[in-house]
Amino acid sequence: MRFPPSLLPIKANRKVIDMDKYLLFNRSYLQPQGMNNLRLVLAQAKKDAENNPLFTEDFFSTPQRKWEVRYDNAYPNVIYDPKCKKYRCYYTLCSKDNDSASASKEERARRDYRPSPTRIASLGYAESDDGIHWSKPELGFVDFEGSKANNLLFRYAHGTGVFLDEEEIDPCKRYKMVTKVDFSGKRNFMAVNFSEDGVHWGDFIKWPRWNPPADSHNFPFRDKQDGLFKVITRIWKDGIRISAICSSPDFINWSAPHEIIRGSGFESQVYSMPVFWYEGMYLGLASMFHEGDRSADNFDTVDLELTFGSSSERFDRVLPGQYLIPRGEGKYPTGAYDCGCIFASPPIEEGDRLILYYMGGNGYHTNFRETSLCRAFLPKDRFAWYEQREEDKLAILPTQPFQAYGDALYLLADVAKGGKLKVSLHSNWRNEAYEGFSAEDCELSPAENGYMRVQWKRPLTSLENASFCFVFQFEKVKLYAIKGDIIPQNLRYYEGAAIL
Repeated sequence: MRFPPSLLPIKANRKVIDMDKYLLFNRSYLQPQGMNNLRLVLAQAKKDAENNPLFTEDFFSTPQRKWEVRYDNAYPNVIYDPKCKKYRCYYTLCSKDNDSASASKEERARRDYRPSPTRIASLGYAESDDGIHWSKPELGFVDFEGSKANNLLFRYAHGTGVFLDEEEIDPCKRYKMVTKVDFSGKRNFMAVNFSEDGVHWGDFIKWPRWNPPADSHNFPFRDKQDGLFKVITRIWKDGIRISAICSSPDFINWSAPHEIIRGSGFESQVYSMPVFWYEGMYLGLASMFHEGDRSADNFDTVDLELTFGSSSERFDRVLPGQYLIPRGEGKYPTGAYDCGCIFASPPIEEGDRLILYYMGGNGYHTNFRETSLCRAFLPKDRFAWYEQREEDKLAILPTQPFQAYGDALYLLADVAKGGKLKVSLHSNWRNEAYEGFSAEDCELSPAENGYMRVQWKRPLTSLENASFCFVFQFEKVKLYAIKGDIIPQNLRYYEGAAIL
């Protein structure tokens, strides 16, 4: 087989769990001309009904935390630090908000919220040993009304993003932070900070250039593809909110922001979008803000969509209008804890599932609401699935060409009672199947974590260097992903052009 030599020693004889994996909601793997009777459905994460909400604003609690007068969007950054075996949560709050401070819960239910330009955004900190039970330690860093007995890390910090950089060789920069230092009177600037332990931080370092609006979650990370530091922030174009990205080689000198995704007009704007690396691509948790029509049922609410990108420089929405964590029922003040707004943190892996921590607000975005940290669960690889559009017709899903470097192949699918699932291999989706690789030759057997092993009369390697397209045929099936000793060929549909 004629494959790049660098691939062979890495991929040979690997375990099932380490094989190349392809989530089928990624459109680049599919052949749209041959698709028939299909619809894509976004999974919904299961909320932790037993423990939600994990913690909430303590302005009305006893003892009262007056500096937690309003969480607003909160922009959670939930991190598990294996070094100290502790969960950490960094969240934006309003430590000063005159209207919220003066309104009882009864008054909040009667009238609209009046935000003040004198609001002060601050950064709060909470920690947990198990990810369920959280404490807000008295850090002793920030003076609030004559006392430092609070859990504030900084005041005048808006939309702060924090990440744990496991690749950093300098222990003093293990934790990294990006924020908008936002003083009253339009005195604001972008800044970074560093910490060894995630609790004790240095002084803010101002960006030498560029000052995007950044009035949202400024989410930093180290790019898995090019090694640069990136921060996803927010800009405005044509009167709407748009997610943008900046890059840096040193976490101090940043490039100008440029657009990576936008929604669909006023009705569905990308408010913020933390991202994470997953199976060779980036996934984004886009909080979609709805305005533009006061008569709409979702007006002034925020829903959570899933996005994806082959790189961090451009994203697409998986299924506009379908939501990964559905908002709870009802409206303020009697509705569920997350009935109004949802802002998420990248997931934490735990066994065969992902834990999605999010801030859920129980009211409209521009009105009174109380916000809480919550969590939900999603099985790995089960973000979205293909199923039949019409139940009495066979669903057919063909792929773009692949090649094999081994014989292992596995398929992730849920087959209902009476369901049917077959896979065949073709030189082209229009052609007959390769000999020995027809749907009738296909055999499926159970494997790990819900996957099924796929075999035919002949091994994959018998095709030598020939490419093949998968054609899935199924009824009463949810089809999620494939993995194995396979790599996609150069795709027909690509951005740009070859350099001659």
